[in-house]
Amino acid sequence: MRKRQAKKRPLLPDPKFNDQLVTRFVNNLMWDGKKSTAFAVFYDALDIVESKKQDAEKSALELWKDALTNVMPHVEVRSRRVGGATFQIPMQIRPDRKISMAMKWLILYARKRNEKSMAGKLASEILAAAKEEGAAVKKRMDTHKMADANKAFSHFRF
Repeated sequence: MRKRQAKKRPLLPDPKFNDQLVTRFVNNLMWDGKKSTAFAVFYDALDIVESKKQDAEKSALELWKDALTNVMPHVEVRSRRVGGATFQIPMQIRPDRKISMAMKWLILYARKRNEKSMAGKLASEILAAAKEEGAAVKKRMDTHKMADANKAFSHFRF
C-alpha cells in the first residue's frame, strides 16, 4: 500500500445493551442502509432466543456471544504462489478478522435457513451455534480441517 493504513473508526454502542459488538453485528446484518430494521431483527431474534433457551443462568446476549465464540475460526488457509505452484498455507487469523468472519458466517447461514422471518432464522442459528452445531459451526470446522490438511506447507508462511 502506498498510503498509510486507514484509522479504525469508533462504533457507537447499541441503544439496548450498550455494546459495540452488537452494533458491529447489526452493521453486517443491515441491507440497503436500513439500520433500524436490522436492529429490530436482531432484538427480535434475541427475544426468540430468550424464550427458546434451555439454561436459565445465561441471558440471550450471553448466548449470542457464546455462539459467536463457537463460530470464530482460529486458522485459515491463504493462497501463496511459490515457484509456479499455488499452495494453500495455513495462517493464524487476526482477532478483528476472527470476529468479522464469525459474524458474516452466522448471518449468511441464518439467511439460508428455512423459516418465516429473519429474526426466527437468526435465533435458530444462534441457538444452534451456542450448542456447537449448525451450519456456521460446520464452516468453522471445515476451515480448520483445510488448515490441518495443508499443515505441510506452513514453512512457506510469509
